[in-house]
Amino acid sequence: MKAENQMINYGIDQEALIRKFSEASAKQGDAIRKVVTETTLKALQGRELTLANIKQVLNAVAKAASTGAASNPLAPANAETLLTNAAAGMDAALATAVQANRKALQQMIDQGASLRETQAKKALADIEKMEDTLFAALHKAAGGSQAPLEGPWADVLRSMQGKGTATGATTTGATPLRVISSSSATLGARSTTRPST
Repeated sequence: MKAENQMINYGIDQEALIRKFSEASAKQGDAIRKVVTETTLKALQGRELTLANIKQVLNAVAKAASTGAASNPLAPANAETLLTNAAAGMDAALATAVQANRKALQQMIDQGASLRETQAKKALADIEKMEDTLFAALHKAAGGSQAPLEGPWADVLRSMQGKGTATGATTTGATPLRVISSSSATLGARSTTRPST
């Protein structure tokens, strides 16, 4: 019953995702990546993009991918390919979420929203922590996986950390928002300070 509630809470049909991974062949990598991306994005939509919500979704998707890969008849030979595609799909979805979050923040600033410096800093800090949240979810899935998947998970993580992620590349682009939020704060301060006559 608890797992069923989690599927409802996160908007993820974990059983369907597990089934996709358990039945996938190495040749279906792009299809698996696409399913993971779509599943992750769907679960993130319609909820506040807090780090806690993102973490819950990524943990659920990673766990389903790990469970499905472990039950794949072609595992362990196929496991690294499946897990690489799962990680890439989650990364693509999270990079899309980062872009949407940045765009929303940018629009609020452009429309003159009175964001306090602390609000802007928190929003930017959350954006910058998203790659760490992705790695934490993957590490958690790796740590909770069965012995045959420990090696493939370690290889996937090592590769992603070495190459970097789309999420990380997207978050490094948050710097212009700092400049904008600082200049908005400065403009706001100037507009409230009137010269005395």
